[in-house]
Amino acid sequence: MEFIVEEGKHLNNDCSTLVLPALSIGNVGQLAVDLLISSTRAERIGYLDDPYVLPCVGNDAYGPIPRGEVALPLEAYDSSLNKLTLVQQRSPVLKGMMVEFAKNLADFAADSGKKHVIVLSSLDFGQWQRIDMSSGSQIYYISSANMDGTDDDCEKLGWKKLHEYNPAQKRWKYLGTLAAGNAMQEDGLPFEDELEDEEDYYPSLPFAALFSCFKAKGLKVTCLLCYCSEGDNIPDAFNLADVACKLLELSPQNFHGDQGGNWAIPFSWKTVYGPPPDMSLF
Repeated sequence: MEFIVEEGKHLNNDCSTLVLPALSIGNVGQLAVDLLISSTRAERIGYLDDPYVLPCVGNDAYGPIPRGEVALPLEAYDSSLNKLTLVQQRSPVLKGMMVEFAKNLADFAADSGKKHVIVLSSLDFGQWQRIDMSSGSQIYYISSANMDGTDDDCEKLGWKKLHEYNPAQKRWKYLGTLAAGNAMQEDGLPFEDELEDEEDYYPSLPFAALFSCFKAKGLKVTCLLCYCSEGDNIPDAFNLADVACKLLELSPQNFHGDQGGNWAIPFSWKTVYGPPPDMSLF
C-alpha cells in the first residue's frame, strides 16, 4: 500500500486517532464516515493505493457544486481541529485478500503515528441471536484494551461487548495467527467458503480482519458495531457516527451542520436520498 499526499498537504502528526469503515451490510460504516468527514469539515490530504482494493472513480462526494475533483477508492482526510484522520473506502476488497489488505492498513496506521484506531461497521440483523432491549442503545463493540475484548470506556457509555467475540474460538484464534504473520491463509480455515456454524459468521467479516491486524501491530483498536438490514440505513449511520463522537469526546453541537442542525449532510446523499431528514431527531 502506498500513501500519495496531495500537493502542498501533509499528514498532521497531532491527528493520532484514525477512523475508518469496515464494509458490510447496508454500508453503514461508510455512511457514518461520510457524515463525520462532512460534519468535521475534514480536508482531503491524499489517497491510498492498494493492489487488493477494486478500482473505482467518481465525482467529489461532499461539495455542493461538482468541481471536477476525482473521488478514489481509498481517501485520507484530516480534521486538525479534532485531531482526527479519517479514511474512506469506496470499493470492496478482492475476494480472499481481506487479511492482506488489513495488514497493509495496519502498516499505514503504525507508520503514520496513529495511537488509536476506531472501526465502524454493521452486522446482519438476521444473525442477531441475543436480543437485549434492557438498554436504549443497541451498539456493540470489541476492543484491544483487554484480552477478552472488553473496554471500560465503552462499558461506561452503556455499550455491550460483542458476545460472539471469543479469542479462544478457532476462527478468531486463526485470524489472530494470520494477522501476526505466523500462518498462511491456505494452511488453515477458508474464510470465504461456506461457514460451518453460526459462530463462524463474525470472524469472517472485514471488521474482524481489521481488528486482528491493528491489534497485532500493537495499536489500540475499537470496533463499534450495529445490527441492520438492507434498505435505507441513514438513521443507522447517524447513530453510528454519534456513538463514535461519544468515544472521541466530540460534541456534534460544535459541528457546522445543515439547517442549523449538528450534522452536515454530504451532498452525495442529497442526490441519492433526496432532502435531508429532520436534524432535530439526531
